Amino acid sequence: MTVVMREPTTDGRFGEYGGRYVPESLIPACLALEEAFREAWADPGFRQELDGYRRTYAGRPTALTAARNLSAELGITLLLKREDLAHTGSHKINNVLGQALLARRMGKTRLIAETGAGQHGVATATAAALFGLRATVYMGERDIERQALNVFRMHLLGAEVVPVTSGSRTLKDATNEAMRNWVSAVGDTHFCLGSVAGPHPYPWMVREFQRVIGEEARGQVAGELSTGVPDVVVACVGGGSNAAGTFAGFVDTTARLVGVEAAGGAAVSGGEPGVLHGSRSLVLQDRHGQVAEAQSIAAGLDYPGVGPEHAQLGGLGRATYVTVTDDEVLVAVRRLAEREGIICALESAHAVAWVLRAAGTVELPAGSTVLLTLSGRGDKDMGQLMEGLR
Repeated sequence: MTVVMREPTTDGRFGEYGGRYVPESLIPACLALEEAFREAWADPGFRQELDGYRRTYAGRPTALTAARNLSAELGITLLLKREDLAHTGSHKINNVLGQALLARRMGKTRLIAETGAGQHGVATATAAALFGLRATVYMGERDIERQALNVFRMHLLGAEVVPVTSGSRTLKDATNEAMRNWVSAVGDTHFCLGSVAGPHPYPWMVREFQRVIGEEARGQVAGELSTGVPDVVVACVGGGSNAAGTFAGFVDTTARLVGVEAAGGAAVSGGEPGVLHGSRSLVLQDRHGQVAEAQSIAAGLDYPGVGPEHAQLGGLGRATYVTVTDDEVLVAVRRLAEREGIICALESAHAVAWVLRAAGTVELPAGSTVLLTLSGRGDKDMGQLMEGLR
């Protein structure tokens, strides 16, 4: 049996996926980052400092909430891991605190980041303010329009937000621009990549910073369920950081792992092997092999690729990847709000939508126990929800 969700190979691969496909000028920066991360992650002082900020600043551990009303309606036991309750409103703060501390340790004075839904940008701006660093966030022009609240939050926190007008004007293009800036400013700048994508060591490093979700949840679930382990662990997947962090806590158990993609951005379900943003993974492509545009109601999920470790997990059959439509997502947001009093992000609602659809079927039989990670809260999506739920 292949051991998964451990350290990648020396060249940063998870099976056939991963690696470091970047311009020659960025190879030294990637190597220096890997060396710095290895040293920091092996340093008890660094881990202790990070845990302190997670606890006293980010508000960890986040709650595990039993969704009793939905559980009764669906005939399952549904437990929600509440990353929406973390400071800044999503799981993104887990990774950014780690990378900001690492950047400071490396002597960097500036953070750059890409963002789609804006949550990673807000988290980056937050950490930069906390540690006295400058922050520049690249964001697609289309996403700026539909995520105006998060753009204002970034400005309020002192960050520069750079509109990206090329391509589809979404997350893919924001990532391109951030990587271009990194090439020219690597001396004083750390690229604070927000997902388990990009060149090695990012997929591994970000997963390790997000592992706290799954490790916390595993301990919390053990206190809720007589079996100690849920039947199913489910999370939404774009690049895939909240799912990777959640899955890491349960990959060595009997739990079935389910990643939920947007129907219009399903890289695992509908992509082909290719290179995007510095790593080999599954990528949406047209018939000429060019990267195809992804579509999703959720700005954080309209990404045409997926983290290489998810590609490996899907290929091995250790995780199953499914899709839901925008219409299903809107229904899920409303139903969770009306039944449990929780307004989740459109990204997180993808996982909720799959549970609503699958409950009582062979995919999710009656009596199943389910852990679902709510990756973020829905404040940022109020404009879209006011339009979509009229």
